[in-house]
Amino acid sequence: MKYNLLIGGQAGQGVNSISEIFTKVLINYGYYIFNYKDYPSLIRGGHNFNIVSFSDKPLASFESKFDGIIAVDNLTIKLHEKNLKKTGFILNSEKFQDLGKDINIALAGALLNTFGIDKKNVLKVIKNKFKTKECINIGEKGFDSEVTKYNLNKLNNKISLMSGSEGVAIGALNSDLNLYVAYPMTPATGVMNELAKIQNTKRDLLVFQAENEIAAVNASLGGSFAGANSMVGTSGGGFDLMSEGLSLQGMSEIPLVVYLASRAGPATGVPTYTSQADLNVALRAGHGEFPRIVVAPGDAYESILLTNQAIYLSNKYNILSIIFSDKHLAESQFSFSENIPKFLKIVKNRKIPFINKEVIKATSYEHDKFGNTIEDPKTTIEGHDRRLKKYAELQKVCEEFEMVKIYGKKNSKNLIIAWGSTKGAIIDAIEDLDCKFLQVLYIKPLSKKIKKEMQNAKNIILVEGNSTGQLGRLLREKTGILIPKENRILKYDARPFVCNELKEEIQRRLK
Repeated sequence: MKYNLLIGGQAGQGVNSISEIFTKVLINYGYYIFNYKDYPSLIRGGHNFNIVSFSDKPLASFESKFDGIIAVDNLTIKLHEKNLKKTGFILNSEKFQDLGKDINIALAGALLNTFGIDKKNVLKVIKNKFKTKECINIGEKGFDSEVTKYNLNKLNNKISLMSGSEGVAIGALNSDLNLYVAYPMTPATGVMNELAKIQNTKRDLLVFQAENEIAAVNASLGGSFAGANSMVGTSGGGFDLMSEGLSLQGMSEIPLVVYLASRAGPATGVPTYTSQADLNVALRAGHGEFPRIVVAPGDAYESILLTNQAIYLSNKYNILSIIFSDKHLAESQFSFSENIPKFLKIVKNRKIPFINKEVIKATSYEHDKFGNTIEDPKTTIEGHDRRLKKYAELQKVCEEFEMVKIYGKKNSKNLIIAWGSTKGAIIDAIEDLDCKFLQVLYIKPLSKKIKKEMQNAKNIILVEGNSTGQLGRLLREKTGILIPKENRILKYDARPFVCNELKEEIQRRLK
């Protein structure tokens, strides 16, 4: 079974609170959930909505047709009723108009009774969130206002639910992060907020909001030089400003970890929506030539693991590590039942001031092994070769990790290649299709397995959230294999892929 619900209203009317109450109860009941959040760049007003999909089996995307619409305002019904299934239902706020700002609590109660959830469980979650007896009474009023349409049985699954931002934060904390520096920019701010919640606890962590992105990257480098496990976060426009700092890392070889949460550009673009168009800049930003890794998780669970790996590799090889995300991954909520494996221990592989009893130099100039500035040709070549030699070592150690994943029919000759937040929609779309999906987790360096899979396939389909197929271009550069234009499914309307629509696009390209 699978249900797809839309919960909508104006910014400030508590749409997210309805989703939060509903998903917390369902997680306690053992159901898998995917929660997509859609909102314009407004603090109040406009039209916000969440699409909550849930099932007794794993899922990681949403569909374009709805089993139910929960409307805090009439505009929600007007905009989305055309996508309601014939058997679908609508819960509106008309009967709760006297509740003012608490309409959302009543609607949450009504929705949960619609699915046959026990009242005690509903009121317990409302009590934990709002604390007051008045809110509990409003939730009960909403619950009693509806009749049960579906009876959900409680399952034995132990499910975790978190956003991509929460996943990155957990991965960083479990890598003994000491310093997180950022200047707020949607959708990267979520990680800063998650880390800021706990910085005053017993953990040795400082979260610092710099005056701009240039200051942020240089502060992160300074903290790393002094021995902190340091990380800096931004979105595309801020990442542009950090480019000079990335080059400083390349020459100084101070470990630097960057969380890059892409959104639609260029410039301010579509600021509260999603895009995978910043891959090129992640791969190449900064002048000169120097090593880096770029990892691209596809869900919250992978965000935990790849953040840990990125911090580990940055400190082991004194390189730049970039964790690539986007709005869809950062702010959507994903459910999973896997246990988080043991984390890689972060070990410094360089001399640290105040620990090593000697003068330690880090410089932006080409230098000899003592950190002294040089300009002669021989030492300049030696410096370049020494830094770029790290790529060979990185390739070996990264192959020990899971650089790619394969889903679907393993022997199929139809191969889908994609990366990042497209993962969920693809997995749900190909459930009964003759194809396999190769998810690229490490974009730099690339796994050697990719070329072999592409050579063995008769039909290759590329799926990306940008207009030019940036991963496809990289694959052609590294493998010599061109994915035909007609086999590229590219989405660049600043919205994520929808699984049923993507399925139709894939079917048209199957041979």
